[in-house]
Amino acid sequence: MTELTHFDAAGHAAMVDVGDKPETARAATARATITMRPDTLRMILRGLATKGDVFGVARIAGIMAAKRTADLIPLCHPLPITAVSVDFLAEGDSAVGITATVKTTGRTGVEMEALTAASIAALTVYDMCKSVDRGMRIADLRVVEKSGGKSGLFRQA
Repeated sequence: MTELTHFDAAGHAAMVDVGDKPETARAATARATITMRPDTLRMILRGLATKGDVFGVARIAGIMAAKRTADLIPLCHPLPITAVSVDFLAEGDSAVGITATVKTTGRTGVEMEALTAASIAALTVYDMCKSVDRGMRIADLRVVEKSGGKSGLFRQA
């Protein structure tokens, strides 16, 4: 089993030293799902939410969140992100799949940035629609693909 990397020999929290790692192209994609009532999804898709363009605002929130990940996750390295995309896809009549992809050229991966983007985008959808549907559920946040670095390609559904 691989050792945990964010602890020193004494068991104290420590930031991983990535200074000796080579810079490589890296990318990560994360997904989340938000489930809601069918009428809530119809409202979003028709552009009828009183707060405005739900997916447009959530996309900007996800992008901003990816760029601020190191400010939110204590031992996360600040990275020079080169691209972020956040996409939304209706899944059936009561769910939305949110996919966030983050890219960089650096010494460490962008999995945390992709996860942060997807989760904040989902939270923004919730915030913009909670006045009509407080029962929405955010679930299944996960990394679905990661590339670059020593460990190479990782994929899961």
